[in-house]
Amino acid sequence: MQANLESLGHLERRLSVAVPMAEIDTEVANRLKKLSRTVKMHGFRPGKVPLKVVARQYGPQVRQEVLGDTLEKSFGEAVKQQNLRVAGYPKFEARPVAEGADEFVYSATFEVYPEIRIGDLSQVTITRPQVEVGATEVDKTLQIMRKQRAVFEPVERAAENGDRLTISYRGTIEGNEFSGSSARDQAVVLGEGRLLKDFEHQLAGMKAGAARTFELRFPDDYHGKDVAGKTATFEVSVAKIEAPKLPPVDAEFAKSLGVADGDLAKMREEVKANLEREVKGRLKNRIREQVMQALLDTTRISAPKALVELEIQRLQNLTRQDLAARGVALKHDTPMPAEVFENQAQRRVNLGLILAEVVKVHSLYAKPEQVRAVVEEQAQSYERPDEVVKWFYQSPERLRDIESAVIEDNVVAWVQGIAGVRDQAMAFDELMGNRQ
Repeated sequence: MQANLESLGHLERRLSVAVPMAEIDTEVANRLKKLSRTVKMHGFRPGKVPLKVVARQYGPQVRQEVLGDTLEKSFGEAVKQQNLRVAGYPKFEARPVAEGADEFVYSATFEVYPEIRIGDLSQVTITRPQVEVGATEVDKTLQIMRKQRAVFEPVERAAENGDRLTISYRGTIEGNEFSGSSARDQAVVLGEGRLLKDFEHQLAGMKAGAARTFELRFPDDYHGKDVAGKTATFEVSVAKIEAPKLPPVDAEFAKSLGVADGDLAKMREEVKANLEREVKGRLKNRIREQVMQALLDTTRISAPKALVELEIQRLQNLTRQDLAARGVALKHDTPMPAEVFENQAQRRVNLGLILAEVVKVHSLYAKPEQVRAVVEEQAQSYERPDEVVKWFYQSPERLRDIESAVIEDNVVAWVQGIAGVRDQAMAFDELMGNRQ
């Protein structure tokens, strides 16, 4: 076998390979002999079919199989000889095999992985948020849980924020109805933000049995392109107003949260423990995002186009699956523009290559004891931790997910050991976001 390597660009390569035809002919003959021992043909006993007959019947098919296998095997050997790391799938072009040819010649065009040099992280500063979880935070969380378990009771007063209204409405633009312009007996909670702010503003202060007509201009960036930036006239009537009644924080409430004996002190302890786990996870994610961005910002990299294209396809498939899970049916041939996913795919590929290099150079692989510690920590949030641990170790795939998380933790710790780290107090509500 002879192989010649050409550089077509920064990462693109073309490998031309020539394999002696004698090797291929020998392999074809061997396979035909083996086939003649088992093939069944009309008029012959099994294993007694003449080799010439077998060659005439199966020769072309066997030769194509041998050429395909030869291409795959010789390409692998040539790549190994040239010490190449192929990125994505090569594009093969085989030269037609002429009668009496001495060689089988083909070329493979592909990209290789780039050389990566991690940038200077010593000038980077990672902000490490500090959040306290105390009695106030537990009280806020219990209040949220009470709201989630609220029951609504009819009231004879004007609508206020937090009330649930049963409304009917009809909207028109220049006298014509539009998609989603009307509804009957729709329940809406004021203040949840499920309706446009200006629409909710008109409902506040209305009483059961009242009706109102008003104009509303849709925002220019409204998701409904047919009505974005246009002014509609709405007729709205309120059939019922209900106020929320929150459950008292008593033994029954504690039992509803999983505290079997209804002990309120134990309930608060469990709520606090769950909060601390959630806060720890969110803080960890904030630091992780900073570390990943620092690696991207300080390391110059040119990712193989083939890997970016593969990632775009993966993101497109994930989006289709997500839409299907939400009940949004798409036709199989509905286009999903690649450019929508290009930046995200580019970032993910770049980051993956950088992380792989950091892990390899600095031996940041997941250790068994690290994996075990994470598994046991996750298991603590379940009633039977031991069974959860066994469940993880019954599946190599589940363990791989844990190993990937441990590796990321190792990278984050490594970067923090080099970069500057600054602790900064953060409000609980800021960390938790817009919690209702």
